[in-house]
Amino acid sequence: MDDKWCAAFGVADEVRAGFARLLDDPAGQIVLGQSTHELVARLLSALPLRERPRLVTTDAEFHTIRRLLDRLAEEGVEVVRVAADGVGAGPGEEAIAERLVGAVDDRTAAVLVSSVLFRDARIVGGLDRVARAAERVGAALLVDAYHSLGALPFSVPGQGLEGAYVVGGGYKYLQLGEGNCFLRIPPGCTLRPVLTGWFAEFGALAGTDGRGDSPGGGEAAPVPYAEGHARFAGSTYDPVSHYRARAVMRFFREQGLTPERLRRVSLGQIRRLAAGFDALGLDPGVLKRDRTLPLEKRGGFLVLEAPGRRLAAGELCRALRERGVWSDHRGSLLRLGPAPYVVDSQLDDAVAAIREVVRSLGA
Repeated sequence: MDDKWCAAFGVADEVRAGFARLLDDPAGQIVLGQSTHELVARLLSALPLRERPRLVTTDAEFHTIRRLLDRLAEEGVEVVRVAADGVGAGPGEEAIAERLVGAVDDRTAAVLVSSVLFRDARIVGGLDRVARAAERVGAALLVDAYHSLGALPFSVPGQGLEGAYVVGGGYKYLQLGEGNCFLRIPPGCTLRPVLTGWFAEFGALAGTDGRGDSPGGGEAAPVPYAEGHARFAGSTYDPVSHYRARAVMRFFREQGLTPERLRRVSLGQIRRLAAGFDALGLDPGVLKRDRTLPLEKRGGFLVLEAPGRRLAAGELCRALRERGVWSDHRGSLLRLGPAPYVVDSQLDDAVAAIREVVRSLGA
């Protein structure tokens, strides 16, 4: 059965190349993992937190980052969370980046921020400024691009992120299913993550007895690391998900579903949903849409807010599902995320279902 690994590693390489294309990043190294949690934890384990016990982030990160940082804070790591609220259109579009830059100092080990906020789809501008601020003090920058890839174009060089770490996965817009996540590490990365497996020693095991001892039997040598993406590798894994990812990536390329085309489709769908919702004329005290930020400044889903007690977003989500409309919610926010295969008539049906549910619930 071990003979399968040569074939499996070849498939993994094709998946890496697919993620690199989506990142517009032929020079970057792509680490594959089962989840973003696994990959973010590996990166955090490589940071010099004893010497630089400060991490800078926002208060709007997905729970993968939020929970890990909460736990590190319990162990004495200083976690600085800048506010993501109060950021609107115009000059405020890069306010999150400005706040992150202002929080970075010489004690900062890393900055962690999303390219698109998972709660309300806001695109975070000015990441190049954050990258420069992190580089000035020798801190790492981790960008969570999960809500970018497949919904809008993302370019590592185009955003000035050549020296950044980028994490994401294919469970949402890329339609790759579970088990297909990645961590982009910059070329020449020399970090030594603690949470790695024996695959991280591929190419570095020759000449040792597998215990890390020096050939002369003296003081133990440092734990070796392979070059490139393998220095963040784990160990034996189930490669089936990579075969699925490869098939989907090939299908997208055959159909010409480029990031640019997918963005045009997505933005057209979001605009149609927004226009349909606006035409309903609902009481904004029951259900409303934030119009302070243009839809072009948001990612691949439309957000509606149930601000009062007359209608809960969770209740609305359940009622819509009973009518065949699938959505999800985060707190008081309902998220509508159309996929490329959803047609206009289905979007219109979803808007009609929202009207019906609001009326049926007496809100």
